[in-house]
Amino acid sequence: MATIRSLAAQLGLSRATVSEALRGVPRVNPETAARVRAAAEAAGYKSNPLAAALMSQMRRSNGATFRGVLAMVDVQHDGRPKYATQFPEKIRHAASQRARELGFEAERLVVSAGGVTVKRLDGILKARGIHGVVLLPCWDEPDYRELDWPRYAGVYADYAINHPPLNTVCPDHHRNMVEVLDRVKAAGFERPGLVLSKHLDERLHHRWEGAFLVGQQHLPGRDPVPTLSSSETVVVEGEFRAWFKRHRPDVVISHWTRAISWMQAEGARVPDTHGFICLNQLMAETPCAGIDLQPAVIGRRSAEAVIANIQQNDFGVPATPAVLCVAGKWVEGPTLLPRSARPAKTARASARA
Repeated sequence: MATIRSLAAQLGLSRATVSEALRGVPRVNPETAARVRAAAEAAGYKSNPLAAALMSQMRRSNGATFRGVLAMVDVQHDGRPKYATQFPEKIRHAASQRARELGFEAERLVVSAGGVTVKRLDGILKARGIHGVVLLPCWDEPDYRELDWPRYAGVYADYAINHPPLNTVCPDHHRNMVEVLDRVKAAGFERPGLVLSKHLDERLHHRWEGAFLVGQQHLPGRDPVPTLSSSETVVVEGEFRAWFKRHRPDVVISHWTRAISWMQAEGARVPDTHGFICLNQLMAETPCAGIDLQPAVIGRRSAEAVIANIQQNDFGVPATPAVLCVAGKWVEGPTLLPRSARPAKTARASARA
């Protein structure tokens, strides 16, 4: 890889002259500057903005420690429910903390339809000399194509982004559902029922539901329970109770713990006859068994990925996007008891139901 040193040796110039020519310092002779730029282009030289900023800071501060900046980019959306803001905020907090540990400051920047646009965000990043961005999870399809990507190293802290296709860090939804179904089977339940919102299911490319449908084939129940996929952003009581009464699942897997009281209204006794598992412990309104999606780990890994790209001078949209999946952590809770801990009569009654 071409460097300032190799270019200086090739051209018979000092490293300071080559560096100043590439930075456009006016005191360099125009003909010399043109010769340096032509040689740099021919050699495939790429400047590292982190190194340039470091040297600039060192010149100003006599060697004081340099701290770069990562942008934590969030999108405000009027239709985003309150429960969907907790997860991105946990990611942002952890990513900011990890960035500070690695010598970077973190700055939250917000994009919205009535405020800062993506195009305006690009101008802000350039003005502030920010080259690393962590894009926080969006409620709708994210679109950051108006950023001048050859200048930036970025990662999307959610499952998938297509505009542009970047590297992503996200929960391992498939593996987490496998963990859930293993717990269901170990506890002796045979008819698990999955309850999702259509928006959430589609945003994650049906990864929760896909793993659930495959997993059902390996459970002893012969009459699988169809998934309840609500068209609302949250599942409402009426449709849940109608689904529960008709299909009689013995354990419900969902994001919304309010479903426990709806199960009880239909005669279920949680955890004696039925179980409940929460797919995202951040959304649990009451103590329950379920999955911690590890947003703090996702945040830390996202910051590390962006900083590694900056340090390696790796900017722009990757030729082949990579997905780093973070396994969730099982959380024991009072809504899922093993068969041996449930009253024998009620367990048999549940099986008959």
